[in-house]
Amino acid sequence: MRRLHLYLGCFFAPLLLFFTATGWVQTVSMHRNKATGESESGAWWQKLTSIHVDQVYPLETADAFDPRLFQYLVVAMSICLILTVLLGVYLAFKSTRSKWWVSMVLLAGILLPCLLLWLGNIKE
Repeated sequence: MRRLHLYLGCFFAPLLLFFTATGWVQTVSMHRNKATGESESGAWWQKLTSIHVDQVYPLETADAFDPRLFQYLVVAMSICLILTVLLGVYLAFKSTRSKWWVSMVLLAGILLPCLLLWLGNIKE
């Protein structure tokens, strides 16, 4: 079980780092094509989307939104997740004799997503 956890962790570590870092940037980015809290009259899942995209929970009673406090929390969470993933990769190398396998699985976790993204490009 530990070995499975080790290899799965190494395989998904690059994707976790990528999506955490880009989600962090998306959280604090000001470049948007729609107004903050635009989905306030939408379904509950659209409101949850506003939490990820706008860092607000849009209520009909709100006059304005201030996402700064939630953004601080997301930045702290992102930093901690990045550090935790990097610590996990470090521990994977330290806790096993087969550093070659850990390296190969980590490399596969980088190359496979790149390959799938490249294969997803359709040329007509």
